[in-house]
Amino acid sequence: MLFKQKLGQSNVTSLVERVSRFTVLLKNGNKRTKPVMGKIMKAVRDLPHLARRSITFDRGTEFVSWPHLQAETGTQTWLSNRKPTVKLLVQANSGH
Repeated sequence: MLFKQKLGQSNVTSLVERVSRFTVLLKNGNKRTKPVMGKIMKAVRDLPHLARRSITFDRGTEFVSWPHLQAETGTQTWLSNRKPTVKLLVQANSGH
């Protein structure tokens, strides 16, 4: 279970493909960039090329290593200047 209050805080990265809304959820132990980006890189490598052409991050500090993702996977990387829009997409997709 990803969200269980008695287990303490949880941090989840959600990767959402915009057209199909295919979603990958990654549970993170914390918000440190190295482990978060490591999980994202592994998940992105496992996706078909069409599903990983680009990725847009909000401006959270856990994503400061975004250049490594682009260099290692070839995925075009963008930083959103509209954090609420990215958050609303994730919330709409997850039913919140």
